[in-house]
Amino acid sequence: MSTTIEPNTDSQPQSKAGDHPIVFFDGVCGLCSHAVDFAMARDANATFRFAPLQGETAHAMLPEADTANLNSMAVAIDGKIYRRSSAVVRMLWGLGPFWRLCGWLLWLIPLPLRDLGYKVVAKWRYRLFGKHESCRLPTPEERERFLP
Repeated sequence: MSTTIEPNTDSQPQSKAGDHPIVFFDGVCGLCSHAVDFAMARDANATFRFAPLQGETAHAMLPEADTANLNSMAVAIDGKIYRRSSAVVRMLWGLGPFWRLCGWLLWLIPLPLRDLGYKVVAKWRYRLFGKHESCRLPTPEERERFLP
């Protein structure tokens, strides 16, 4: 699922992101924090930038429905927003050959089934992986890859 967006060119977060894809995640979700750690460890070219759905970048670039609904990860690439399982696939495609193959295999599953699986995990993620008091803070080495 994708939506074309017009990035806010007057905002500082957009200039910091540059031409990099942005992964929007629930900053207080344990599973989402693990997904960010997973992506950062495998993103050898530092392709992705990361922004919590609760942050300024998400509020500047995403529709209000996305920032109000923390059950949907999103990836912004070239002015398009991909949500739920499509966001996961797009992220995998950017993580190298093995993960690109995994993304393609996931892509072969019909969208309604992929999104159903995503929604089931999203519903239970706080119970299974915990909920943090605040958004994940980047280490000094990671700081340039995180957007406010």
